[in-house]
Amino acid sequence: MSVLSLLSQGDAVSRTVAFLLFAMSVASWVVILWKAWLLRGGTRRVLRSIAAFWQSPSLAEAEQRLQGFDGAALVSPAVGALAALVRESTDAAGTLGQAGDRSQRLTRVLRNALHGALQRLQSGQILLATVGATAPFVGLLGTVWGIYHALSGIAGQTGGFTIDKVAGPVGEALVMTALGLAVAIPAVLAYNVFGRVIGRIEAELEGFAHDLLAMFGEPPAAVPLPPARVMPVVA
Repeated sequence: MSVLSLLSQGDAVSRTVAFLLFAMSVASWVVILWKAWLLRGGTRRVLRSIAAFWQSPSLAEAEQRLQGFDGAALVSPAVGALAALVRESTDAAGTLGQAGDRSQRLTRVLRNALHGALQRLQSGQILLATVGATAPFVGLLGTVWGIYHALSGIAGQTGGFTIDKVAGPVGEALVMTALGLAVAIPAVLAYNVFGRVIGRIEAELEGFAHDLLAMFGEPPAAVPLPPARVMPVVA
């Protein structure tokens, strides 16, 4: 018996479980394909973008080069924030965004750019983890309900009890468990693979942000110490 015929003969609960598994499968595969496109090349693209930045003679040239290397826009937000800070006018010195020295402002803009890139990298991970954790239980729910429904139908039949009257309906109900596993396994595998790649990219981006802060951040001005007071010597 095919899955379509099983659903056509099932009740509302079985159809609801099948619809949930189908929706989970579609959502997880959409996320898997999108993140595979976003993370294509792994850390190589990030390393090439960082190398292209340091090989550029100026910030303007670095921004142009990154357009060809950083297709996922993971490194360019930090470079754009740095260039905007360098080009900003001193006319807006009265705003709160201009408060503090250059190192503090650079830390703030790099942190915001890094958080934006990491948010893009982490998007969809929660959905994959949720599908991988709940899909087997949803399929198990459909199996338990299908077995209960099959046994209830067998109990209402007249005649002697034979194994073929139980094996067929129970075997059909176990299809729900198989569907739940088929939905969960790709989501779990993709979550683990993407998590490993995201961890490496995150480490490279954080190191790049620290390098930018050390290179372009001005240390705070030293506060002169007050002159030491000389106590008079009493003879």
